[in-house]
Amino acid sequence: MTNTDPTDREQGSAFLPRFDANGLLTAVAVDADSGTMLMLAHMDAEALAKTRETGLAHFHSRSRGRLWMKGESSGHVLRVEEIRVDCDQDALLLIVRPAGPACHTGATSCFYRRLDGDRLVRVSD
Repeated sequence: MTNTDPTDREQGSAFLPRFDANGLLTAVAVDADSGTMLMLAHMDAEALAKTRETGLAHFHSRSRGRLWMKGESSGHVLRVEEIRVDCDQDALLLIVRPAGPACHTGATSCFYRRLDGDRLVRVSD
């Protein structure tokens, strides 16, 4: 890991992603049309490179321990229109066009429930 001046990372124009100790960045996907938060996942350097190369969202699956493309089995891919980088370059905002539901449950968004006291209540899509 290179020692980068925080000012360069926070205010400069160079892309200097700051991966965590596990080699991951947090990535949030939002719908390009509605602005709805669709999902949160993690990217390693390989997933970030593959996303930039193909225009389709790729992530690092912590449970599988491997690269995966969102929608690789369902066909519900996320086409990335824009990648925004947070101030200290340790999180990404993916502005996407989903080809179907983002959640593996079939919900439009993975955030389809809200906390009400100690219960989860489904919210409408």
